[in-house]
Amino acid sequence: MAARLGQYCVAVTDLKRSEDFYTRIIGLQVLQRIEIEGAREIVLGAAGSDNKIQLAQREDITGPIDHGNALWKFYLYIDDIETTYQAALDYGCQSEMEPQRLEEWPVTVAFIIDPDGYRIELLQSH
Repeated sequence: MAARLGQYCVAVTDLKRSEDFYTRIIGLQVLQRIEIEGAREIVLGAAGSDNKIQLAQREDITGPIDHGNALWKFYLYIDDIETTYQAALDYGCQSEMEPQRLEEWPVTVAFIIDPDGYRIELLQSH
């Protein structure tokens, strides 16, 4: 029997703001919009890829998201890390690490905090 990971669904406080950030700044596309009782959701991804993230604004949760300690970070592969990193800062995101090329792997990596407080590791492969 084979298994395959579908997508992660994470809570956001403002779905419109999150859609703007992940489409305009990160470069993902809205693949699907979902309205269910108690929540509005969008599925984001890139053309030709099975990798997706689902963002949900739930009606029963207000105020900042309680992140606890379960989710550490998301990895997002970016074609132009310098431009994306600066666009995220200009958008108001916090930087945890500016882009740095890693010698042990053929990547440049940077860390930002998205509008809902999620840690994003941006990676550009070389």
